[in-house]
Amino acid sequence: MERTLIHPLKARPGDRVAVLSPSFAAPGFAPEVHEQAMRRLREVTGLEPVEYPTTRRLGASAVDRARDLNAAFADPTIRAVVSTIGGEDQITVIPHLDAAAVRADPKPFLGYSDNTNLHQWLWGLGVASFHGGSTQVHLGPGPHVDDVHAASLRAALLTGERLEVTDPGESEDTGRDWKDPRALMEFGDREATRDDEWGAPWRWAGPERSVTGRTWGGNLEVLQWVLTAGRFTAEPEALAGGVLLVETSEMLIPPHEVGWILRSLGERGILGAVDAVLAARPPVSDFDVRPDAEERARRRRAQADVVIETVQKYNPDAVVCVGVPFGHTRPQWILPHGGAMTVDGAAKRVWADYG
Repeated sequence: MERTLIHPLKARPGDRVAVLSPSFAAPGFAPEVHEQAMRRLREVTGLEPVEYPTTRRLGASAVDRARDLNAAFADPTIRAVVSTIGGEDQITVIPHLDAAAVRADPKPFLGYSDNTNLHQWLWGLGVASFHGGSTQVHLGPGPHVDDVHAASLRAALLTGERLEVTDPGESEDTGRDWKDPRALMEFGDREATRDDEWGAPWRWAGPERSVTGRTWGGNLEVLQWVLTAGRFTAEPEALAGGVLLVETSEMLIPPHEVGWILRSLGERGILGAVDAVLAARPPVSDFDVRPDAEERARRRRAQADVVIETVQKYNPDAVVCVGVPFGHTRPQWILPHGGAMTVDGAAKRVWADYG
């Protein structure tokens, strides 16, 4: 059962882009970081950010946040919608959204983490989107915008080109505290992405073949919520031959829980349907939990082990790549959700089509 997805038209420099907080209003918590993010959004894309009443309003109701989303999707002068950050209650916003407005004028939507709710809702409407992007995390903090993030941001919003997804060579689990003035000028504590045990930053498994397919997925914890709420919008038949994207959050869920959620996707038939699985480099530390380098590497390997083991249990023919930077670590690639990606298990390379 093939599902046809609409790929919204790209914006052009000078167009207006909605900057919204469908979950947590991080700009209201750290306005200086937000202001720097807005300046950089203009510089990197040439687009004009437009804020809405709840973009900075801490504690805004689900109804009010949905009202802003509906207004942005309905406004013909808004040519893309970008989320400021994720959160943990976007699931309560979804029932208040206006499907007719999206169908009448589909626009690129960018977000990750809790925005998996919106990606699933858009998929159900037949609209492709982009997993990744957070003005508050990936544009505002630090001395500059990471090259891989800027390139994929422009591709998603403006150019629609095909890019090779490469490893940036370094990664951080957290940046500086947004209330610390250094957050505007410094990255967090970064480390090399190469794993000495793997001999590379990414770990590959499965057959040495190349797969090109449509992407679907998101944050694993949120996918579990979406499934519990009865809002799964993709059945195995619609995902046949596709590429599953999965990432985990700063909640640092243990490897066995990652395995449990993946097992549920396997029992639903999703792991068996796809031809490739991309799992993001997971965060393994936060402001309170700071294991040493050896323990961080052990935790990442443990999650990689369970991802590969679970996928191969349900689909030994799937090409699997673990460690790709598209989730909760930084630098971050923005990737298509509903668009095409190529996962080449022979050449050990990955490409994304942003058209």
